[in-house]
Amino acid sequence: MANEMTTVDALQSLTPGAEWVLRGDVLEWLDGSQTEPTTAELATEVTRLQGVYDGKAYQRTRQPAYAAIAEQLDQLYRDMTAGKLDNTGEWHIAIKAVKDATPKP
Repeated sequence: MANEMTTVDALQSLTPGAEWVLRGDVLEWLDGSQTEPTTAELATEVTRLQGVYDGKAYQRTRQPAYAAIAEQLDQLYRDMTAGKLDNTGEWHIAIKAVKDATPKP
């Protein structure tokens, strides 16, 4: 996978701001105010985070395909001026093309 979630990601998600050191696979827990997550909790969180990341692949693909916000606002202005604030407007057509090219799973 291009972006695999790791134990570090799980630690940051489960215990934000906690103090710890990870050397290879050995976790040294330094935080006195938060409880150290178990190996099972960390593995479950890695799996959950990976699922969330993978489930949003379409968003990462869509983002660069959209026109810049300034251009989108200009499209909306032109549509408003032309009385095309429906699915025939320039903005709607451009947005729909991106969404159709990269549908949600």
